[in-house]
Amino acid sequence: MKHWIAYLQLIRPVNVAIAAGAVLVGALSSGLRPGESVWLACLVAGLVTAGGNAINDVYDLEIDRINRPRRPLPSGRIRRKRAAVLGAILLLLGVGISPTLGWWGFTVALMVALLLVAYSARLKGTILWGNLVVSLAAGLAFVYGGIATGRPGTALIPAGFAFLFHLGREILKDAQDVTGDRAGGARTLPAVIGVREALGWAGLFLILLIVASPMPYLAGRYSLSYLIVVVLGVDLPLIWVIFSWRRDQRTEHLNRLSLLLKLIMCVGLAAILTGVWL
Repeated sequence: MKHWIAYLQLIRPVNVAIAAGAVLVGALSSGLRPGESVWLACLVAGLVTAGGNAINDVYDLEIDRINRPRRPLPSGRIRRKRAAVLGAILLLLGVGISPTLGWWGFTVALMVALLLVAYSARLKGTILWGNLVVSLAAGLAFVYGGIATGRPGTALIPAGFAFLFHLGREILKDAQDVTGDRAGGARTLPAVIGVREALGWAGLFLILLIVASPMPYLAGRYSLSYLIVVVLGVDLPLIWVIFSWRRDQRTEHLNRLSLLLKLIMCVGLAAILTGVWL
């Protein structure tokens, strides 16, 4: 039983569910009911995300020995080679299913899979490039839902929001991991310019998101219910998070804020759904 729990932890099922949920929200933002193609798109996104997570842990083994020693690989519960094989299989399965969604479905799935591998292998330890890749992949999940319904343009608003949100959160996560990243020679933004200064950039991206969040309502794209949920459940909590990390940059505190941002992300998904359907 413990063996299977370790593999579940490796692929990070919460992140997999969020990726699939983003695809579903991207599809629902078209105003159409989800059909078979949408559920297939969710499956593709889940498989690619799971595979990318496993591959990421393979490349991050030495850094995780410092930052996250309880993860399946640094704790010794899963061998590195097995994690690499599992990650490759999941990525291949996701890309292999994607042609059922047409040319664009295949192209986007392949591009994201390659970006996730490039992120783990080369880009994660660079200034902003790794953050941009993860943020782009997060935004494309919504577009993928739009592709599944034949209306990718309707998913561009949540895709843009997701890009800004993840860009801020990825910098925060780098700030959490700065000790291990510096020891491993990674040149992330916090490792190069310092945690406080990097969090200033993260705050800037989140502020841009807050400023942009009412625009779909003002443009008549989303309903008043969207505005209420996004202001109360996303914008105000984000403002609190920004002020909170300015006061306290301890790793434990940043860990808690990162988890809170994941919850805020889910509220953001709900806001978009209410804006389209209520």
